Amino acid sequence: MTTATTRIPQTEHLEVRSLYEIAQLIGSALDLDKALAEILRIMHETLRMERATLVLLDDSGTRLAIRASYGLTKAEQSRGIYKTGEGIIGKIFETCYPCVVPDIHNEPLFLNRTGARTHLPKGEISFIGVPVVLREKPVGVLTVDRLFGPEVSFEEDIRFLTVVAMLIGQFLNLHRAIAQKERVLVEENVSLKAELRYRYSHHGIIGQSKPIQEVFHAIDKVAPSRATALLLGESGTGKELVARAIHEASPRRDHPFIKVNCAALPENLLESELLGHEKGAFTGALAMKKGRFELADTGTLFLDEIGEMPVTLQAKLLRVLQEKQFERLGGSRTISVDVRVIAATNRSLEEAVNEGSFRADLYYRLNVVPIILPPLRERREDIPILLDHFLRESNRNNQRDVRLARPVLQFFQDYDWPGNVREMQNLIERLVIMADREWIEIKSLPSYMMEGPPAARNRELRHVDDGAILSERAPLVLAEGSGGRRRLHDLEKEEIFAALRRNGWVQARAARELGLTQRQIGYKMRKYGLERPEL
Repeated sequence: MTTATTRIPQTEHLEVRSLYEIAQLIGSALDLDKALAEILRIMHETLRMERATLVLLDDSGTRLAIRASYGLTKAEQSRGIYKTGEGIIGKIFETCYPCVVPDIHNEPLFLNRTGARTHLPKGEISFIGVPVVLREKPVGVLTVDRLFGPEVSFEEDIRFLTVVAMLIGQFLNLHRAIAQKERVLVEENVSLKAELRYRYSHHGIIGQSKPIQEVFHAIDKVAPSRATALLLGESGTGKELVARAIHEASPRRDHPFIKVNCAALPENLLESELLGHEKGAFTGALAMKKGRFELADTGTLFLDEIGEMPVTLQAKLLRVLQEKQFERLGGSRTISVDVRVIAATNRSLEEAVNEGSFRADLYYRLNVVPIILPPLRERREDIPILLDHFLRESNRNNQRDVRLARPVLQFFQDYDWPGNVREMQNLIERLVIMADREWIEIKSLPSYMMEGPPAARNRELRHVDDGAILSERAPLVLAEGSGGRRRLHDLEKEEIFAALRRNGWVQARAARELGLTQRQIGYKMRKYGLERPEL
């Protein structure tokens, strides 16, 4: 071992500079491999190091492999694989102690497995290796050809490399902690999403009521087939969402999903939109244009508001459905397509057929698999789930933290929702944006909602200080067997029981619906002796 010599100020300055740059790199780097390679590059540029490797224990725990290097080709790096205890690198790892080889040509344990020094000029080549330790256990080895010249001792080389190895160990520890945290978060996210999909949604559609479950069943049945589907339901019930769900669950999922609103365009433009046109087909047709049928080839075409399609165009649509062929406007060439058609309407097509505004043959061609989408008033048990979803979404999009007061929740539960899910989504978005306070109250609702049936209007409720729920407008109902009005705690007990039942006896959800904390609802459950009924 070379004896220690006096340190040169310039060398000390270079060491400090290297360590500073390495520390800065470790504090900001996200990519492990790039950061490790950059550490070795810094050592080369600052200290003129020629070759270096960072050898780490692989996932099997039995082999050491080069993870980063400087001065080695990719082929040379790929050959740098050692068993634990094999050669100089293996000994450093096994003993967890630094090692210096003053001349690698005279050291039988130096394996030169990479072959990086085979073609170097003759002469002494010094090799230094130090262990990389993590939590008092070796995880790798940092090796270099000698850093400094003969004026600096090997002890100084080892001291400096040990500090670098310690920084690398800290970086590896940080990287593993971040990776582990990311894995946990990903697993939790996947688990939560799976649970939510299982409990409340199917094909991206939220709901657990029997009517919506029947829609899910129909989607599962019709999606794998080539059959035309006809979606029937009021405006805002989610017909486009169901059409997209059918497409995504079908073998055509990787092909186009094209939508056309048949009520949005006049007859001449609608025909061009569906079938396309040739250049000069009509005034303004300055270039050839492909229609939606061509664009949807091998995919799905969703014809929304099909009941509004002009009768003259219905005959051409029928031909495309039956023959899979058509001609562009102004063209003579027959074009063949493979398109799965899904149509939707909020009108009664049977009545339209009787009135003569819709072709009977087209109706029967479209009505192969009818799917009826229930209005929101027929799936009231889905209302709390949908409200929670839209409220979370609106809060996230608008960077707010607004909640619905219990009276508002009850009002929404009783409201008939003529605009269905679309009305609810738009209303929640508006309420979140316009809210001045943390809680949305009855007075925040638009006036048109208060002009509905008396049954809905009279259910307006309010909170009292201890979280009890009182009727503000509706008269208190007489209790059975009593000669007077029902007491407050009876009403509160029923409200809490109903909320727990609606939310599957999940206290957190029931508490959020009631505007209570989990501690409050737990206290009230004990107070009233409320327990989940045994199945």
